[in-house]
Amino acid sequence: MDNEFKNKVIVVTGAAGNLGRALAVAFAQRGARIALLDLNEQTTQAVVDDLPQDADATAYAVNLLEAASVNQTLQAIVHDFGHIDVLANIAGGFTMGPLIQDTGDRDWEFMMNLNARSIFYTCRAAIPNMLANGGGRIINVSARAAVEGKGRMGPYCASKAAVKTLTESLAAENKFDNINVNCILPGTIDTPQNRDAMPDANFSNWVPPEALADVVVFLASEAARCVTGAAIPVYGKS
Repeated sequence: MDNEFKNKVIVVTGAAGNLGRALAVAFAQRGARIALLDLNEQTTQAVVDDLPQDADATAYAVNLLEAASVNQTLQAIVHDFGHIDVLANIAGGFTMGPLIQDTGDRDWEFMMNLNARSIFYTCRAAIPNMLANGGGRIINVSARAAVEGKGRMGPYCASKAAVKTLTESLAAENKFDNINVNCILPGTIDTPQNRDAMPDANFSNWVPPEALADVVVFLASEAARCVTGAAIPVYGKS
């Protein structure tokens, strides 16, 4: 593998999930220094333990829905690694729901908090360090649902649309400071959970986590130096 990311500090949220794990492997193979964040330190440490022995990776427990937890964790990363070059906001989730008129406040807030508020917190905490360091890259995970709203998925679709629009606002605010901000729009991801939920589907049409990780790595790379404010579909055949 190339060593473009050698000594680059990469922060990955949702690191214990399927895409987070794939991204950790991809960056480790490229010599990056990686801060892996998730709610549970043990499961996040398991991701670190599965990486090659020479990988420079550290696990951090964080509650992305609490501003103080996010701020403290990113401060710890800057203390431990010196700075932040790339923030990959992989954490998020999906739930089906009832019709909007039957949707409770808790269901709405859960999706908006998990998918949108978490990214607001991490970006707010990371950007000052990137500005001080002369630049950086932020890659968020939105979804096809951000541009194709579906019934009984209102809170999820709205939260992912918020991610896309927030990405565009961040890109506009930071484009003259060498901070590129983009998001990806995954189709159906080929995960064990999705296979269990949709056992009759054609899994070969779905998007492997490794393919999504490749796009995130590209957006973090020098090759994407002129790409900012983009929402990139990664649908595969799904």
